[in-house]
Amino acid sequence: MVKDKTKGLSNSTSFSKKDLLAGNWISQSEAARIRGVSQEAIAHLIKKGRFRVLRIGGKVLLNRHEVETYKTKPTGRPRKTKKRT
Repeated sequence: MVKDKTKGLSNSTSFSKKDLLAGNWISQSEAARIRGVSQEAIAHLIKKGRFRVLRIGGKVLLNRHEVETYKTKPTGRPRKTKKRT
């Protein structure tokens, strides 16, 4: 039986060399402190795919610029526009 080698790479993200600079990456707890939310909230946003992450040795690192410039999306169903007659 042959194992699928790409199985673990299905959600991989490619980064440029500029993106991989050491000072650009922060931990989940640092991201939570910057955003003023809990670590669980950051983990939920990662799970939903709102942030690109870099996983190294079991640690999850987030791009500092993405965390600082993140804008929340409105939740729920969009409002209906009223028809003018």
